[in-house]
Amino acid sequence: MIRKKIVAVLTLVMLILAAVGCSKDQGASGKPSESGGKENLKPVTFSYYNAAQAGKDRNTNETVIGKELEKQTGVNFKVEYAVGDINTKIGTMIASGKYPDLLVPDAALPKILDAGAFIDLSDLIDKYAPNIKRVYGPYMNKMKDKDGKIYFLPMEAYQGYLPNPNIDQGAFWIQRAVLKDAGYPKIKTLDEYFNLIEQYQKNHPKVDGKSTIGFTALTYDWRFFALSNAPNHLAGYPNDGGVQVDMKTHEAKVYGNNEDTKRYFKKLNEINNKGLFDKESFVANYDEYLAKLTSGRVLGFFDYGWQIGQADTNLKNAGVDDKRYMALPIVFDKDTKDQYLDPPNFVSNRGIGITVSAKDPVRIIKYLDNMLKEDNQKLILWGIKGQTYDVNDKGRFVRTQDQINKTADDKFREDFGSKIYEWGWPRGNGLFSDGNAYEPRRQVEVAQLSYDEGDKKLLNAYGVKVFSDLFAKPDERPWYPAWGIQLEEGSKEQIFTQRQTDLEKKYFPKLVLASPSKFDSVWNEYVKQYNALDVKAYEKKMTTEVKKLIEMSKSNSK
Repeated sequence: MIRKKIVAVLTLVMLILAAVGCSKDQGASGKPSESGGKENLKPVTFSYYNAAQAGKDRNTNETVIGKELEKQTGVNFKVEYAVGDINTKIGTMIASGKYPDLLVPDAALPKILDAGAFIDLSDLIDKYAPNIKRVYGPYMNKMKDKDGKIYFLPMEAYQGYLPNPNIDQGAFWIQRAVLKDAGYPKIKTLDEYFNLIEQYQKNHPKVDGKSTIGFTALTYDWRFFALSNAPNHLAGYPNDGGVQVDMKTHEAKVYGNNEDTKRYFKKLNEINNKGLFDKESFVANYDEYLAKLTSGRVLGFFDYGWQIGQADTNLKNAGVDDKRYMALPIVFDKDTKDQYLDPPNFVSNRGIGITVSAKDPVRIIKYLDNMLKEDNQKLILWGIKGQTYDVNDKGRFVRTQDQINKTADDKFREDFGSKIYEWGWPRGNGLFSDGNAYEPRRQVEVAQLSYDEGDKKLLNAYGVKVFSDLFAKPDERPWYPAWGIQLEEGSKEQIFTQRQTDLEKKYFPKLVLASPSKFDSVWNEYVKQYNALDVKAYEKKMTTEVKKLIEMSKSNSK
């Protein structure tokens, strides 16, 4: 009898302890957690600041996507975007020691890291983030700081390679009317490109009563790279920033002072002497540049597709197809393989971090992890099946023209949450496990459906299905892109990059506008000053980091 009473008491105690344990695991009512209890879905609002882009400040739960993610997690964010000078805003945060819960510092990332503003995410990822591990797994070594810790999540991680069917990266662009007038010739070299423009300008000196502009350039502010990067592409290299990396030795060398740059600016000097170059290029701001492209007067330019989208949209909406532009993979010499399309890459010098001011890092990392579930990535990037996309009988995601128009509408994008969520958060890119593209714009079927009659005429003339078919498949570069290598603020290497840019901004206009007889003397003066900078320190650093990235890629693939 006594034994039975003891057993009964022990059983009761165990039941009570179990009940207490369950209540601790449950927290607020919600879905089961990894520990066997339920996730805490008690509503909570965190703060988020995005220094990488402008936007409309609002709460995520004011959007369709945000409401769904809050339903799943109980979490929402008060989102604030960059206004004014980013460095001033970030500097104020650092001085006060007060930060938003989540922060995207953009180019101010080195300052944030130096200030110790981000917490180490390593243990949080291990304990609470299986989806972050899945998506970012191949890149984890590249995400580690020099102390071996992970302080932020880069903006995207590729899951298989998939180029954009339309050109959103670098290219030499030419007005479609120029190609049409010449019978859609296949051109490859810079000389062929400018010969075509020169001939067309002779025959069509005026557009709507104003002089035709043979070639213009974007040189404004930080966008100056649209001028300085061109020689690199013409020589058959991808956008590795300020260096060209040898495919065999992996040595990184600057090209700002080499024969590729000299050759390009000598050509610009030549076309300027012929009256083809737009002298206003060196004083126009970004808005003025876009307005000039939209005017229909410009015949050619070098730029990155993501920088000219507004101008192209304006021309397309105006129904002036002949004045729109086509991207061409122009190189110096016929036997050079172009490398305009980005190879598989991982940019590790931009990202999002949880700050030391964060109230609940565990719930925040769980929210970010939940975003990376494939279903949520499809919601964020594609929307809702039957409303913003459909699935054909082959399992391929497609969009009707109405759906394409709907998802391009600014108000819809604001209200649905596309503007808040498609960039500035951890995400994948490339291919989902079912073979569909992460980004609708990379899905060939969607790209083809978006083509109007003018696009189709061009594609047929050149015998391709999408515009990227004109470009060579990129060679694999496991370090790519070198411009993503983090340079310590105030280091010799970082100071070199600033002084190099200052020197280029001073001399490149002189090289273009000089009389042909004085070009070589201006070039020699420029190179002398360039070589006086600490070029060797920069090249050594970049080479070391490139080789490190290659080794990291090898270890990740094992």
